Amino acid sequence: MTQLFDEEGRAIPVTLIQAGPCMITQIKTKEKDGYQAVQLGFDQAKKLKKPQEGHLKKCQASKKEFKKLKYLREFRIEDPQVLKSLKLGEEIKVDVFEKDDLVDISGISKAKGFAGVVKRYGFATHPGSHGHPHQRRPGSIGSMYPQRVFKGKKMPGRMGGERVTLKNLQIIKVDPENNLLWVKGGVPGIKGGLLEIKWTGKKAKKRLVEEKPLEKEEKKEKKEEKEAKESQKEEKQPKEEDKVNKNTQK
Repeated sequence: MTQLFDEEGRAIPVTLIQAGPCMITQIKTKEKDGYQAVQLGFDQAKKLKKPQEGHLKKCQASKKEFKKLKYLREFRIEDPQVLKSLKLGEEIKVDVFEKDDLVDISGISKAKGFAGVVKRYGFATHPGSHGHPHQRRPGSIGSMYPQRVFKGKKMPGRMGGERVTLKNLQIIKVDPENNLLWVKGGVPGIKGGLLEIKWTGKKAKKRLVEEKPLEKEEKKEKKEEKEAKESQKEEKQPKEEDKVNKNTQK
């Protein structure tokens, strides 16, 4: 983790994440696979097994970075129009995200080994003075009836090493040249661990998985055309009013 300073001089704790480039390695449809999803590949491996090499040959990757992909992960897509806009072998970069976007980040938490109830669940300890024999023990785990321990009872055990999702994390900064994201706060897992980043809530349904720069330019041009038409209409309206005034004067 590190920190950034905003315009008012306040320190913001952030985590640097390398979020790309990724490549679309497979597109799954309801007709063939029974559900809609996109498979993304990330990071470069030294060697691959033959089945993995054959799977990646279908993508026809032009860059060397994408010929030996280390990680493959699936993301469900409900909207069929979004699925049609994607192409096999297409590259996805960090410019998909924007500043102040809210995202959900999932990862495997740090494994901490076998832990007691005080460390694992935050149980209060017994009195520490006068030679108490059970200072960090859990205490009673049940009554005489039903003569068994209920499932899910908080007891000592292995801590960490589980999939964790942190929601509504804010993106502070986007660096498209280096494919870096500055995310406010901490993220689950160790340094160098694999993370899954998704848009939060309703915004995820509205936005596409990838917006090409050409599509963005087309949107800007359409907006400019609409504004120009509206301005022309406003200019025509006062001229018609002047005609009406002239007729009344006559």
